[in-house]
Amino acid sequence: MEWLGADADEVAPRLLGMVLTTRVDGEATSLTITETEAYLPGDAASHAYRGRTPRNAPMFAEPGTVYVYRSYGIHWCVNIVTGPTGSGQAVLIRGGDPIEGVETMIRRRGRADHLTDGPGKLCQAMGIDGSFSGSRLGERFALTGEPGARTWNSTPRIGISVGIDAELRFVASEPAG
Repeated sequence: MEWLGADADEVAPRLLGMVLTTRVDGEATSLTITETEAYLPGDAASHAYRGRTPRNAPMFAEPGTVYVYRSYGIHWCVNIVTGPTGSGQAVLIRGGDPIEGVETMIRRRGRADHLTDGPGKLCQAMGIDGSFSGSRLGERFALTGEPGARTWNSTPRIGISVGIDAELRFVASEPAG
């Protein structure tokens, strides 16, 4: 997946329509990615903004590395590292449409609605936690499909307090074609 080596703002919309699959404790779950956010070098909203730390070290790894962090000490959020190794950029997977393992997602979430329509909900439903951070795509979860398979709209990012004007949130619209 050489295309993951491009900057996060180029990769983020290309992830829309791709399928993210996890296998946790023998249970497979998958979804079609419908919403992403890009975090670039020099971006005050990025965890990499102030440089490398033990927490954000995966953001400086090679493209295709997984970076998982806790938001507000409560919710896990998953990112796919992009750009040149060492650049500290990644794409947050904000939401998706469930495909496989829906009953597992319901059990993990404790509800049948709003399973994966936010980054914390998505991680809970798919069994993604901090132990995924630093792994590579294909090790603990897979990304399949055709990059750029969906048309999309860009908007300002949400859920952050700095860098809010940059239109680096990408939301899938109808399938391309």
